[in-house]
Amino acid sequence: MRKLFAFFIAAALLSGCQTADALTTSSPAVAVTGPAANAIAGDMASRLAERIGPAGATTTIKMEKDTSDFATALEAALKGRGYTVVTDGKIAKDVKPIELSCSIEGFDGQVLARLSTSSIALGRAYTPTAAGATPASPLSIMQRNGD
Repeated sequence: MRKLFAFFIAAALLSGCQTADALTTSSPAVAVTGPAANAIAGDMASRLAERIGPAGATTTIKMEKDTSDFATALEAALKGRGYTVVTDGKIAKDVKPIELSCSIEGFDGQVLARLSTSSIALGRAYTPTAAGATPASPLSIMQRNGD
């Protein structure tokens, strides 16, 4: 449990949607692709939607451009829930987007997925399998005070 807690803290320091090689020299890199990326992205998009509210005509999510399987799956999962997702930075002047950063890190055969906005950060560990991924921890929620 201590390792998982330390992992959550270390992951909280990362920003952008990225896949890091490892947090320590003893943590092997974990590639999150295909079904595992889709399963994790679908679950995290669902959990984010529970916190930021339903998609609407004015709900735009801004993400950094990233071609990793996880980022691509997350973008698709958010769009599938009805959100407008912008990855090229081109947003109309009258639109205030929800800026979303994400990260996915490998640790002891599991991966930690993290989504963060200015008001909330979500994290969850998963065990990837050939057929997808299963949650290996409860959802961690950090609510931030308003601006």
